[in-house]
Amino acid sequence: MRKISIGLAALGVAASLTLAACSSGTPAASGTAGGTASSGEKPYIAIVSKGFQHQFWQAVKKGAEQQAAKDGVTITFEGPATEAEVEAQMNMLTAALAKKPAALGFAALDSKAAAPVLQQFKDANIPVVAFDSGVDSDIPVTTAATDNKAAAGEAAKHMCELIGGAGTVGVMVHDQTSRTGQDRRDGFLDGMKANCPSVKVLDPQYGKGDPNVSADIASSIIEANPDLKGIFLANEGTAIGGIKATKEKNMVGKIVLIGFDSGKDQIDAINDGTMAGAITQNPVGIGEQVVAAAVKTLHGETVPKVIDTGYYWYDKTNINDAKIQAVLYQ
Repeated sequence: MRKISIGLAALGVAASLTLAACSSGTPAASGTAGGTASSGEKPYIAIVSKGFQHQFWQAVKKGAEQQAAKDGVTITFEGPATEAEVEAQMNMLTAALAKKPAALGFAALDSKAAAPVLQQFKDANIPVVAFDSGVDSDIPVTTAATDNKAAAGEAAKHMCELIGGAGTVGVMVHDQTSRTGQDRRDGFLDGMKANCPSVKVLDPQYGKGDPNVSADIASSIIEANPDLKGIFLANEGTAIGGIKATKEKNMVGKIVLIGFDSGKDQIDAINDGTMAGAITQNPVGIGEQVVAAAVKTLHGETVPKVIDTGYYWYDKTNINDAKIQAVLYQ
């Protein structure tokens, strides 16, 4: 197995997670709200994520719950029904503030839009721990996240190798407002320039992390570019769409798909040869680090400004290795 990077997040997580599905498509929460730092009850930490429907967020939630049980705190975990609902996320953030939590964990859909509400958290002396996506602010005491630029750069290296350093490559990203979207886009583009400058890289397309929207975009890219050699798919929903379009267009084995994240659809696609490989984060570890950093801050401990939670490249050759299995979340 080729180890690419691993940060502070624990990698001893079981290979198979039993994850609760959100069958209604509406935001959901775990834990009991209302326990404040001064209530005499367990400290209450509110966690607002970018979404709730993808397996990735369910795995982050699992990690947060595990760490909360270890640290003796209470949490809620919620997110919009889709990763395109910035306004819904802002409403959740405002509602979380009204509950007067001891701390906040926050993954921003829009790295700038949340600034005014985060300032209110700061004014109320409620520490903020950013995760997955950073924000354009110095308010968070730390950010627990994958080094997305480096991870996407690693994906670009593999793309260059797999297409032989020539041809045309498409780029599909979940959004251009979150830090993850920006960093994965830029990391991949920079990596392509550095490793195979003769490859024509198409302008990035944005699918909102929605599998159906992403499938339509991928289909258009395939139809418009007969010399297409590969597509980079920058998150779980985008990857599911790219996989679907590739199968529908009978292009399996003809174009190289490289994804990001590691839900069931991508694992299946790698095993059946539809997708060449992908970058996996450590979502359970991210959830653990969010809660751990918040608890340390509440205890007056210093935390690093950035907590690198690590990433791995995985493909059919190493997908069954123990360290890869530990960070997959199907």
